[in-house]
Amino acid sequence: MSEITYLQATSDALREELRRDEKVFLLGEDMGVYGGCFGVTRGFLDEFGEERIIDTPISEGGFTGMAVGAALAGYRPVVEYMFSDFVTCAMDLITNQAAKARFMLGGQVSVPLVIRTPAGSGTGAAAQHSQSLEAWFCHVPGLKVVMPSTPYDVKGLLKSSIRENNAVIFYEHKLLYSTKGEVPEEEYLVPIGKGNIMRKGKDVTIISYSLTALKALKAADLLEKDGIDAEVLDLRTVSPLDKELIIASAKKTGRVLVTHESVEKFGVGAEVASIINDSEAFFYLDRPVRRFGGEDIPIPYSPQLEAQVVPQADTIYEKVKELLK
Repeated sequence: MSEITYLQATSDALREELRRDEKVFLLGEDMGVYGGCFGVTRGFLDEFGEERIIDTPISEGGFTGMAVGAALAGYRPVVEYMFSDFVTCAMDLITNQAAKARFMLGGQVSVPLVIRTPAGSGTGAAAQHSQSLEAWFCHVPGLKVVMPSTPYDVKGLLKSSIRENNAVIFYEHKLLYSTKGEVPEEEYLVPIGKGNIMRKGKDVTIISYSLTALKALKAADLLEKDGIDAEVLDLRTVSPLDKELIIASAKKTGRVLVTHESVEKFGVGAEVASIINDSEAFFYLDRPVRRFGGEDIPIPYSPQLEAQVVPQADTIYEKVKELLK
């Protein structure tokens, strides 16, 4: 094991897959000389050349269409959007082409496409560069949506996503890039669709993913001081969801809070709550499942307001205390 940053783990995953499979190539704005908006692909152009590290014009719709076509032709493109908000410029290519081509052509083709993009708030980038839009893509059959929270998971899941034969939306929260964690030096994969219990507990389950999963861990530390033993479940993949793990944890503790940064209404938390309520876990609940997501407003520019409109460790702690009353 070596301790590296989330950014380095992401970079290592891409580099290893480029070396392993000549069909893998990267494309996006400032991918080459600049090394990516957040520096993930720094040095890649020198190693792999401009035919595999492609700097594109500022046209998400254009280069996403190029990637979909390349995937249909047998390549494994990895697209990077500078900010996840820019996915709106390529929605038709993702939701009507990449997501549906395999089904509409009776399985005769695959679309092994990965769309990587930094998501989330916390950098003062305001309403058009700070959104969490994962629930949109969870609602589209044919897409897989991955949101890892640790360096270990981001490397293992990104490698699995590149080898996946269906389109994957791969979210990397901007504030996670500087976080550190232990990552094996040998090759490994983390399976898509499998969650992880980050902390075992018996009194209440906190279900989350991405940056909010780390906030949930901090909230669990605060709860421990009050004598409350919280279990923290990291979904890692939000489509498909790990239903077995969700149900098992809900049955174990009987009290569940689902929390995420994206807007609460119509969000992933609602689907998780529905999974629990529609299963045998419902009969083990001591309280109704509670949701805690982002406020129903655009992300403000002001750092103070920005922090107030999405869950934080202290507000997750407060929500759990309310749940246990």
